[in-house]
Amino acid sequence: MGGQRGRERRESGGDARAPPSRPSPRVSGTGDSSAASKRSAAALGYTSDRFVLQLLPRGGPRRAPAIHRGYHIRARAVERSLRAFLMGTRGHPRSQVVSLGAGWDSLYFCLKDAGLLAGSGGRFFEVDLPEVASRKAALISGSAELRALAGGGVREDLGSVKYSGDDYRLLGVDLSQLALLEGALRGAGLDPATPTLILAEVVLPYMQVERSDALIQWAAGHFLRAWFILYEQIHPSDPFGRIMQNHFSHLQCPLRSLTSYPDCKAQQMRFLQRGWTECHIMDMNEFYRSFMPGEEQKRIQALEPFDEFEEWHLKCSHYFILAASKGEASFAPPVFSRMEAPLSHRAPCFAGTVAASFVGAGEAVVGLKRYGHCSVLLAPDVILTTGGFGDHGGRHCRLTELHILIKHQEGWRSDKVRLAELEMAWDGRLFHTVNVLRSGWAVVLGGRKSPVSPALPPLCLKGLADADPLSPGNPIIELAPLPPVEGLSVPRWRHTSTEVTHEGQAYLFIYGGCSSGQLVLTDWHFLHLEGLHCQQIPVEGPVPAGRHSHSACSWAGGVLIAGGLAASEELLGSLLFLKPSGRGFRWHSLETCPPLTPRKASDTREEAIFAWNESCCCCSSTSAFLAVWDGMRIPAQCRVSLKTSKVSFNLGSLDERYSHTAHVHCGKLLLVGGVWLSPPSVPGVAMIDLATRALAEYRIDTTFLEWPLMLHNHSSVIVPDTEEIILTGGGGNCFSFGTHLNVSPVRLDLSSIWRAGL
Repeated sequence: MGGQRGRERRESGGDARAPPSRPSPRVSGTGDSSAASKRSAAALGYTSDRFVLQLLPRGGPRRAPAIHRGYHIRARAVERSLRAFLMGTRGHPRSQVVSLGAGWDSLYFCLKDAGLLAGSGGRFFEVDLPEVASRKAALISGSAELRALAGGGVREDLGSVKYSGDDYRLLGVDLSQLALLEGALRGAGLDPATPTLILAEVVLPYMQVERSDALIQWAAGHFLRAWFILYEQIHPSDPFGRIMQNHFSHLQCPLRSLTSYPDCKAQQMRFLQRGWTECHIMDMNEFYRSFMPGEEQKRIQALEPFDEFEEWHLKCSHYFILAASKGEASFAPPVFSRMEAPLSHRAPCFAGTVAASFVGAGEAVVGLKRYGHCSVLLAPDVILTTGGFGDHGGRHCRLTELHILIKHQEGWRSDKVRLAELEMAWDGRLFHTVNVLRSGWAVVLGGRKSPVSPALPPLCLKGLADADPLSPGNPIIELAPLPPVEGLSVPRWRHTSTEVTHEGQAYLFIYGGCSSGQLVLTDWHFLHLEGLHCQQIPVEGPVPAGRHSHSACSWAGGVLIAGGLAASEELLGSLLFLKPSGRGFRWHSLETCPPLTPRKASDTREEAIFAWNESCCCCSSTSAFLAVWDGMRIPAQCRVSLKTSKVSFNLGSLDERYSHTAHVHCGKLLLVGGVWLSPPSVPGVAMIDLATRALAEYRIDTTFLEWPLMLHNHSSVIVPDTEEIILTGGGGNCFSFGTHLNVSPVRLDLSSIWRAGL
């Protein structure tokens, strides 16, 4: 139903003590793009809103699936709030709704058609800029069905009221002019003594903070019993938030309130300090997990092919729904009663930082602005990158050229790749795997061209020429198709393939992934590398949940699998080990022990006593792991005795994440980047000691990067000689804010991690 981004044509003003400036036409114009997205979502069945097609009769471009999902969850959050208010006020003679910045929203008509406004005895007020309200009034007047629902209303050309129906008023007022707004609402029949819901969807950020704060405080003082429902953005400082801010700044309609109210806690206090007695808030990931029925989730997942999981979760991390109330206790909103405000996310504790820097100077490295690719260490000083979606001559497309990075002095430089067979070319696949085998050749498996077009048969890659930077020739790569793999009938992408040995034979363990029809695969295969056929090898133990976008690394003769995304689109935090056992392998679940990190650095070292307790530690080793406290490394374990309650510790398992990369080095499992649901923090580098299972998270310091570093859909290579990680590519389609591709490969210096130890 309604309540979509059509409300995003907003008011900006000057200082609260001076007459406000006229709203920017660019701010007003954001509604057209939002309205087209709203119509696109309704046309595909995301919302059951036939009225938006009448208010917006002209079709527009079909939007991306992630945008459709964004409008759907927004509509469901607003719908839940409106239904709760209307049901909760049925015992009152009247109720009223005030929709601020309503734009082309069809919410009133949806509620009226569903019978939710029947018998309320109240009115529904919509407010937007005069020019927007006049255009909407003309459209309503031109539709027989809309006129009938509004009660045979009258279109008015003079004054603030642009359309008047039996229980519907459409007003044209600049929201930043609070005195005019109050007078217009009073003149249209708004009653301060009647239970009232004020709705503001992506309205207040466009106003100057002093004016939006004044509006919130005015509403609390003006009505005896009221709800305020707010939907807008948060977390402006992380990479996705920076891209979001840059988008609106580029449109010359900056999000003015994000600096003052950057997170849910700040927004909650904003209302509590301005006269509202109750305030509940959550981001849209929490709303989806807590209040979106399972059947509705499945319905949405089946509407169209979808492969924008990262951007979907990031979008939901950067929008919230808030319900504030004032009045008698029985009038407090039950909208989010199952949730504790303001946040249920556990803030991650970082043990230190990892420095990020450019891998080359100037134009030394080009051609790696992409995502969904795969980079591998083809030789000690050569990184080969294949596939992905990215920039080619200023145009975004599936990439068909191979890319080489060559170690050059203290950095890396790009070089051209020559194919041994000129008629061969990369087929444009992405989300595939590449494994460099001990024999010197590499095998390419899976991938896709689109969510409905899986990639073609496997490929073989082999370097035929020395890639020494002093060599006059460019690297030569042999690219050849391989015959179809016997026994591997289901195409897949976002899977993993990991080299293992069984009974002296080399295999690739192929696990999980996505397939056509929105399938998330639970199966696995052992691909015999000499015969290129899948062989049945016994695997015992509980079968793990299907997953994709996980990581897999060879270790101790088996495979370590971390994280991923389940078929339900829930993030996974498990660490699995496919361990050699008898005639085959066996699944094991490994528990991690995060280092104990006191949250208050001011507490003295003597305030905590750490004692080793082997029986309660999840690892089998008896060696103690370390806690990081005030820069001092001290032995620690799972049981902690405290002389004071001042120090609090963070115990738990691996933070759920997916779309990360992973490496095993010196007995440590390194998880790099990814997506998790702990904003505004973003995943950096997690290090797990495989002997003790101790876990430490390290934040990536991007001070020296001039652009947001998005660590999902990237690839990474660990260079053993220098103990550094080279990150290539990464990024994606950032909701409706445009596509962001990391500008350059990045070097992560791991020296601080090795010095700190665990």
